[in-house]
Amino acid sequence: MAEKTDKEPKAQRNIAFLVDGDNAQPKLLERMIREAEKQGTITIRRIYGDWTTPNMNGWKDTIHIHATQPIQQFRYTVGKNATDSALIIDAMDILHSGVADGFCIVSSDSDYTRLATRIREEGVYVMGIGEKKTPKAFVKACDLFVYTENITPQGNEKPPAVKTRTKSKKTEKQEEPLPLLIEAFEMVMEEDGWARLSAMGSALLKIDPGFDPRSYGQKQLSQLIKAHSKTFELKYKDETGPTTVSVRMK
Repeated sequence: MAEKTDKEPKAQRNIAFLVDGDNAQPKLLERMIREAEKQGTITIRRIYGDWTTPNMNGWKDTIHIHATQPIQQFRYTVGKNATDSALIIDAMDILHSGVADGFCIVSSDSDYTRLATRIREEGVYVMGIGEKKTPKAFVKACDLFVYTENITPQGNEKPPAVKTRTKSKKTEKQEEPLPLLIEAFEMVMEEDGWARLSAMGSALLKIDPGFDPRSYGQKQLSQLIKAHSKTFELKYKDETGPTTVSVRMK
């Protein structure tokens, strides 16, 4: 899907991949890296946490496989999350050093809302990765937000989604994104009544950075549009370059 803004082209982006180890799943590290690499080249990989505690043990084998640097942060006070502060301080140092023009913050914690907002104030791209329980404030503070439920390996998240779509809740599940699709279409509709699919994808991320066709059982936006064929129609045009796809409301 297209990005939310016209910032640095994603192919040229250098991304700082920063993980709150207390607030993320080690088993998804490879898939989270893949999602971040869709937006550019990861040049900094760090995972923050107190590596002297048992809850960080799950990361130890994974970080070596994926060449990710562990950052130690002791918990000086019970109940206080020092990891948040360490990640935020490093992120600001990276921002002002100019070595990265994109950030991926992996956490479901609302404490990073202000960090994401501050980075974007500098015109720098921010994506987030976290669970669906992530507060909307943090989701909205990012250019793009990917829910971990959408990248969970098969056997965990996918079967319930298929079951929901094939039984009595099918209509409810498929119609849920329709208001967003209509709003995005109206934002980018051209005078002839058609809208470019890529422009519609960008509009969807402006409305909701957490929008993802995978949340509705579809891999691509075009497939999600096809699932609402009573409302939309697609047109494919093979020009001199890549095929362009346009959308129109019926």
